[in-house]
Amino acid sequence: MRFATYAHRGDVHVAVLDEDDGLHPVTGARPVTGARSLTRVGSLSEIIAAGAGLPALLDLGAAALDAPAGPHVSEVRLLPPLQPASIRDFVTFEEHVEGVRRSVSGAVGVPEQWYAAPTFYFTNPHAVYGPGDDIPMPPGSTVLDFELEVAAVIGREGRDLTPEQARDHILGYTVFNDWSARDLQSAEMTVGLGPCKGKDTATTLGPYLVTADELAPYRDPDGFLRLALTAEVNGEVVGRDLLSNMSWTFEEMVAYASRGTRVVPGDVLGSGTCGNGGCLAELWGRRGGRDPRPLKPGDTVTLTVEGVGRVTNTVVPGPDPVAIPAGRRRSRERP
Repeated sequence: MRFATYAHRGDVHVAVLDEDDGLHPVTGARPVTGARSLTRVGSLSEIIAAGAGLPALLDLGAAALDAPAGPHVSEVRLLPPLQPASIRDFVTFEEHVEGVRRSVSGAVGVPEQWYAAPTFYFTNPHAVYGPGDDIPMPPGSTVLDFELEVAAVIGREGRDLTPEQARDHILGYTVFNDWSARDLQSAEMTVGLGPCKGKDTATTLGPYLVTADELAPYRDPDGFLRLALTAEVNGEVVGRDLLSNMSWTFEEMVAYASRGTRVVPGDVLGSGTCGNGGCLAELWGRRGGRDPRPLKPGDTVTLTVEGVGRVTNTVVPGPDPVAIPAGRRRSRERP
């Protein structure tokens, strides 16, 4: 099933889509009156947070589909399908690592340590945008990039999971665009932490939450989802890959994320950026220069994932950075 969160006539609703893209509101997911109110009561996030997992969500969807449809998806504004509890973004594509390392530092190949575990960082769950939303330039950045990913959404709490156990904790999937200010990212990571402001301004999720059962036919014998991925800038295809080129399955990523801690309903785990043009920085590393050029206001990025959907966003000017002083060199006086 495909679940959507959408705004229509001043209200925000949760619905399941039928085969004709009609929206069937989910009973018990209460709309919030007032166009400004996008932190939703009865939101899909709250439904997921109940922790009943995929079977309960499918029951809600089946009941909704038995009722008459509301508006067609073309008549509404789609919002991010959920507001994540947290966002872990992994890096699981060798080709991406090769290209970006060469772009940033001139290094060749993939570090051997990369193969030891599926590395991730935490990014900002409070800067989530939906399909069709404008994306502001990060303050102080002139080198903006997109990143084509797929995200898994957790539906049940778990701790120290095996990959086999983790499969039952994945509720569904959505398209994930990890917008990246490459100039800010490169500078701040010389400190040995990060990324921080290089990734802090925007993440796109959408257009729908596609339940895990929908993608079962795409699973290969090794447990990878063989989904075609396409990235376009201003209508020109700049990247194509297969999700099955990941070096770890989503179940293995969830297992690693849960090691020594919890994954909880609403957690989002990004696959990391695919290869073969899944971001501009990879292409810059392979071509030895900024070709294609960095994104600028007016550029439109469209990411398509087979079986999951398509998100399109346009870059717009962002605010100027608020000035803060440089760090002081202190005397290190002691009491």
